[in-house]
Amino acid sequence: MPSSLLHQIATFLLLLCFLRTSSAVLFSSLHQALIVTASPRPGQVLYAGVDQIRVSWALNGSLPAGTGAAYAKVKISLCYAPVSQVDRRWRKTRDDLKKDKTCPFKITTTPYASVGGSYDYAVERSIPTATYFVRAYALDSSDVEVAYGQTTDAKKTTNLFHIIGISGRHASLDIAAACFSAFSVLALTFFLVAEKRKAKQ
Repeated sequence: MPSSLLHQIATFLLLLCFLRTSSAVLFSSLHQALIVTASPRPGQVLYAGVDQIRVSWALNGSLPAGTGAAYAKVKISLCYAPVSQVDRRWRKTRDDLKKDKTCPFKITTTPYASVGGSYDYAVERSIPTATYFVRAYALDSSDVEVAYGQTTDAKKTTNLFHIIGISGRHASLDIAAACFSAFSVLALTFFLVAEKRKAKQ
């Protein structure tokens, strides 16, 4: 193969690598420009398929004027706290947002408004048992993350709440099990009483 062709192929591959790297959005490069709050109290326990979370967001008023000029949308997600990521590689936090698994559960995506906004989220039945916080990303017109805000601190240790997922057992099975247990106790009691009467005879 001619050396000129090899050179062209190598140049092309380097260009592809450069484009791929340059398109990556790193969480560490984003400014915390949004103030995000959620209705659960720190340590509160919610139940999947039952409870709701009210999420509110607004631009940090202390930032320079025009900070949100490039914001087009706000994407809000439910995120795992570090305590629920331990020994779970599929929930691992990565700086590259395309590879990051911290916030896999989308709450909503809404148009950006300078006055902020809020959203009532019904906790879906598919949400697993874990400890969570809420994060919001500001997106530009190309749906690229350009800023963020979250309900917890930088170390993700404050204002956390818990969600109890659905175990998979149907309520009717629990009722049947309870009835069977009660019947077993009654049957055993009846048997013991009958045996005592026979012994007296």
